[in-house]
Amino acid sequence: MRNDLALQFLRDRRSVPAPQLRRPGPSTAELHAIIETAIRVPDHGKLVPWRLIAFTGDAGTRYGEALATLHARVDPAAPAARLAKDRDRFAHSPAVLAVVARIDDRHPKIPAQEQLLSAGCLAFNLLLAAQAEGFGAQLLTGWSCYDRNAARLLGLAGNERAIAYIHIGGRGDEPPERKRPDVADVLSAWQA
Repeated sequence: MRNDLALQFLRDRRSVPAPQLRRPGPSTAELHAIIETAIRVPDHGKLVPWRLIAFTGDAGTRYGEALATLHARVDPAAPAARLAKDRDRFAHSPAVLAVVARIDDRHPKIPAQEQLLSAGCLAFNLLLAAQAEGFGAQLLTGWSCYDRNAARLLGLAGNERAIAYIHIGGRGDEPPERKRPDVADVLSAWQA
């Protein structure tokens, strides 16, 4: 059954840059509704190979401070502007969700890549669910997604890694549409 409203909703999806997200952000109930919707992702074997960490209130500011302190300790020559970016990165958005992949790379049937893809689907579904609830959102990564010391700040286990931060807040100004690829440029037919 074709659903033109759903198709238009997907066509209208755009990221709202984190610095443009405004307060108020989602209430606790709205954030739970966003998550409840977003967790309906492909998950071979029902492993739930992901979890979320929420930064609300002043938690984003405190996490940014901790990242800046870590960055300065690891790289004492880090420019002040980069440390300021670390401090501010999580302070703009009323709510941020860290998407954490929990990978079992020794699972006998489900490859690590499928588990990681499930976490990636969750990240994208969070963007869609936030938009459906009337909020703007943006998926960001950054060095802290790839750094084991930053992972320790999040309390991640050895088999866990942050794959994205989903920033959520009031939409503010509508972001301009960007050029999207033509279908002909990204689609090919398999040739035997």
